[in-house]
Amino acid sequence: MTDTSSTPPTESAAQAPRPSRLHLLMRFIPLIAPVLLWAVPCWVLLHSGQHWPLPVTLLGTALFALGLICMPLAMVRGHGRHQQDRAAIIGDTLLGSSWVLFTWSVLLGALLRLALTMADVGESQDRARIVTWAVLAVTAVLLAWGYAEARRVPRVRRLDVQLPRLGAGLDGLRVVLITDTHYGPLDRARWSARVCETVNTLEADLVCHTGDIADGTAERRRAQAAPLGTVRATRARVYVTGNHEYYSEAQGWVDLMDELGWEPLRNRHLLLERGGDTLVVAGVDDVTAESSGLAGHRAHLAGALDGADPDLPVLLLAHQPTFVDRAAAAGIDLQLSGHTHGGQIWPFHHLVRLDQPVLAGLSHHGPRTLLYTSRGTGFWGPPFRVFAPSEITLLVLRSPHTATSLQR
Repeated sequence: MTDTSSTPPTESAAQAPRPSRLHLLMRFIPLIAPVLLWAVPCWVLLHSGQHWPLPVTLLGTALFALGLICMPLAMVRGHGRHQQDRAAIIGDTLLGSSWVLFTWSVLLGALLRLALTMADVGESQDRARIVTWAVLAVTAVLLAWGYAEARRVPRVRRLDVQLPRLGAGLDGLRVVLITDTHYGPLDRARWSARVCETVNTLEADLVCHTGDIADGTAERRRAQAAPLGTVRATRARVYVTGNHEYYSEAQGWVDLMDELGWEPLRNRHLLLERGGDTLVVAGVDDVTAESSGLAGHRAHLAGALDGADPDLPVLLLAHQPTFVDRAAAAGIDLQLSGHTHGGQIWPFHHLVRLDQPVLAGLSHHGPRTLLYTSRGTGFWGPPFRVFAPSEITLLVLRSPHTATSLQR
């Protein structure tokens, strides 16, 4: 691996991105979302014809009201200026639980009630109570399963990726991608160590981390991130910043990853050479970096490729899939990204698609560019993953210029 780094450019290659539809929507969601998340299930489960005994109705309504009050207060206390981990855990758990309960109150509540009515099952009160118990049961099962999915070591997803410009000497190159580890209020030091042990079983030539290492400063989450120093690769370990680094002193994370033996690719590239062929491995800061106010932090693709032979294939690390428009315009061969979490808790993926061009997996953009979007290795906020499993990704790069793949 040859280092071709230079001082990151001080000028921006492009204007700051315009606010996306999701960003505009998010300005209004905090005002109405908590009320909807708690009021809708309260109505569906307690006040839509069940005729529960008065103590049950009063107690249930009080619990929903308590959730509506406690959730935003805990989240502000946990993620705001105070940064209290216990409050963050409570707020995040209430957020995830209310989202699942809201979703299935709306979907299952409407569909099941319609089905029961068409089948003429019981009286109106009976049907309403069946809906309540069914929604509660489905919510409980999904939350238990989602919690287990979020806390488990991700499964390894393997796929071959053919790059037309990849030389025969690089055929079979093994690239492991982890991303969005989101070390945070829930201590996951043991989980982090087990993830790194799994990565080491994959015998990678190149290991990539495409950002969102943690929620919190490097000093605060150091113990959870420390196992990343044990990751092995025959060629290099490379890292780029995600948007969450810019919420918590990004330069501290860049310095810690460097200390742990990773190469922070801040608008620069390295050359990976094998069998007489070369691959350019480039990285850019997250697209939110420029608005962070940190000197020298910005997504600058021209700077990342400065000095690279334009005839060589390029693997680019960029945290957000939305960067692929710039990558395709520059003729990048393969971009690796994370950020989306695959939606994390269904059906949140519909909102993610308002902001990002791809939710997960391998996609084609422009005449040459491939984008692989990981569903993420960890989770953000609510400790649940529902119909959006985490992953550790092994991409085996293939060249069309050899009839027989190199064996390792």
